[in-house]
Amino acid sequence: MVIIITVMTILRFLLNEKGRTSPDSIRYLRFAHNFPVIDNTTTPLGYPVAIKFFTYFGFDEFWGSKVVGILAFLFIIFFTWKKRFFFKESIVLSALFSFLSIYSYTMSEAMTLPFVVLFLYTSMLIITGKLEKGKAVFYLSLSLIALYNIRYSSLFIIGGTGLFGLIFWKKKYSSTFVISGIIGGIFVVLYKFLFIDYFNENYVKDALIIGIHPTSKLLVELFQGLCTTFNPFIHIANPGGGIINYGIYGIGLLNILLIIYLFVKYKLSETEFFFVFISVSGIICSYFVQYFYPVNAIDYRLMAPFSLPIWLVYFRKLFIIFDVKVYAIGVLSIISGIFFTWLSKGNYLENRKEMKQFLQSENLNKVPLQFYLEATEDLDKIQVAELISTINPDITLTFKPQDTLQKTTLTRYKVLQKIKIDKNKYQ
Repeated sequence: MVIIITVMTILRFLLNEKGRTSPDSIRYLRFAHNFPVIDNTTTPLGYPVAIKFFTYFGFDEFWGSKVVGILAFLFIIFFTWKKRFFFKESIVLSALFSFLSIYSYTMSEAMTLPFVVLFLYTSMLIITGKLEKGKAVFYLSLSLIALYNIRYSSLFIIGGTGLFGLIFWKKKYSSTFVISGIIGGIFVVLYKFLFIDYFNENYVKDALIIGIHPTSKLLVELFQGLCTTFNPFIHIANPGGGIINYGIYGIGLLNILLIIYLFVKYKLSETEFFFVFISVSGIICSYFVQYFYPVNAIDYRLMAPFSLPIWLVYFRKLFIIFDVKVYAIGVLSIISGIFFTWLSKGNYLENRKEMKQFLQSENLNKVPLQFYLEATEDLDKIQVAELISTINPDITLTFKPQDTLQKTTLTRYKVLQKIKIDKNKYQ
């Protein structure tokens, strides 16, 4: 299964017209390309620096991001096998099409997942008394700081860790979680003043917007997001709606109800309870942050660092009941992934070849570029920019019509009148 998952991860981004990138991927690739120059603080340093590291071994930024994703998966499998820590569960987890998609994505969640596993392992050692006192505080704090350096939403894990210690104050290990949570919180404050404010003093002020979306909309998105996050076979609903979404949301809802039932019937150990606590607190914080911070609607990708602990505990309970039959979930998920990938297939390598030839012929392959959009919602147009960024990552988006007069500013029309891109109708 490990070999199959690795091959499927590679096919997942090769059989895609733009190599599994998104508008956020443009920023990651540009950040990595320009580093050590810091051109934005929208993302922490961890993921772009990891991409940059692999460019020293002959990879470009795009392929470096794919190496990071594949190594993230292999690290989780190797680490859990070596430490005998949810090993079988990690294999089934990684076989889920949603997590397989994350490993293939040029996004920071791929790199976040192995650090979540390290954090969970460290917490387990502390709860079971195998790691104590100063060492426990040091390693737990280090894991929290590492997570925040990869993804800002890890702040919710830091908060959940401290809150767990406060709620269970009478436990022997509680002070370790409280102190580590405080240390993590202090790091977040220092990071804000010493890094974010230094390079962009208005970032936090500009980012905080009260009342972006009504509660009625956010609750619907929460339901839909959780149902796709915990659907073991299909993690993306049909954006056009339709009856098929009832099935997708229905399977996810039934699975959530089964998870709750198993967690109630089969008593959770202290370690398992901590895992679920961190997951639930992370999901709750992810919901409420939407009231004053502009983020994408809750979905499988944003929830991956928080859903992972629940999936591990869930699969452990299933293994107790069904033993090796649980692997069938992973197999069925991979089969559904093969079907969806083939149904929505494009050809990244062919598109890359076409785009590379275009950029070289226009002498635009090694110069800073701009890509004009009328609005960020122009998803069809921005796909062209995403493809360009996988070849020349030094590209930024512009919304000023006058910029189109410059030779180094591209538009969808300018590109597609000279080359043909093999597209698919699914994101």
